[in-house]
Amino acid sequence: MTNLHKYCNPPIPSLSSPSQLEQFLGSASAMAALLTTRILLFCFLALLAGAADAQLSPAFYDSSCPNLESIVRSAMTQAINREQRMAASILRLFFHDCFGCDGSILLDDTSSFTGEKNAGPNANSARGFEVIDAIKANVEAACRATVSCADILALSARDGVVLLGGPTWTVQLGRRDARTASQSAANSNLPGPGSSLRQLVSAFSAKGLSARDMTALSGAHTIGQARCATFRSRINGDANVNASFAALRRRSCPSSGGDGSLAPLDVQTPAAFDNQYYQNLLVQQGLLHSDQELFNGGSQDALVRLYSSDAAVFNRDFAAAMVRMGNISPLTGSRGEIRVNCRRLN
Repeated sequence: MTNLHKYCNPPIPSLSSPSQLEQFLGSASAMAALLTTRILLFCFLALLAGAADAQLSPAFYDSSCPNLESIVRSAMTQAINREQRMAASILRLFFHDCFGCDGSILLDDTSSFTGEKNAGPNANSARGFEVIDAIKANVEAACRATVSCADILALSARDGVVLLGGPTWTVQLGRRDARTASQSAANSNLPGPGSSLRQLVSAFSAKGLSARDMTALSGAHTIGQARCATFRSRINGDANVNASFAALRRRSCPSSGGDGSLAPLDVQTPAAFDNQYYQNLLVQQGLLHSDQELFNGGSQDALVRLYSSDAAVFNRDFAAAMVRMGNISPLTGSRGEIRVNCRRLN
């Protein structure tokens, strides 16, 4: 602004003769032309910067696709009415996409392209893709080539939580879809079920999320199920596991075989989004090793106790952490694309 003020307010010399006046008018004309050129260039560069680095906004589609949220909510309601577990599946897709938030997890492998669906944390477990396909088709019918798959996934995750009794939040919109995917990044960035508390804190911190965010977001395990392969070592080897709980889980998860057998992450209220997950941790009934790490004599014990006794605090923190997670490195402006089919590039 200082430079612009200088251009707009040049010093005016003392004019004592016609020749000085003529000379000044000529220089003033040249200065005006220079000022106009510089202002236009400044505005052009500002527009380019804005296009490349636009900000997310809940009002992003208000004009271009005004019925977007009702379309997504209707389709998610139908999907959860068919299968309550789908809320957790879509939420997990969003988590795994949002160590990037660009829809890359939705891309199928091809002969010339390796996506993220077969990365270790996703193989044989990531699901719900057909629900996102159906929602995308409905959105495309209303607003052709306008809404990204990344934004549809963000809205769907929020709606699934709400439909199972959890908190709501304002979803920031305007993400664009990635033209690439990284199986190696998915393998290295996502914390696994055997993670220690230190590893969990580190993984979330690397994405700009606090330890409190991590503990709140872990509460997503109040819904959904896990495969035997992800908790077998816990129920057979961890010292901090409730004996009766471990015996119950071993009935469907033997020491060998049965890798795909499922168990609820929250044994008490598996289809309700509530704070029971944290109450389970207090009595050593966390299904995954990484779950129980949140309450094992470490830095998050006090917060787990708080969430277990105050559902309102948990809901507030979870909603806020979901917004922060949704803001991790989104593609905006002219970067990426708006996929017409979430499974493949345009």
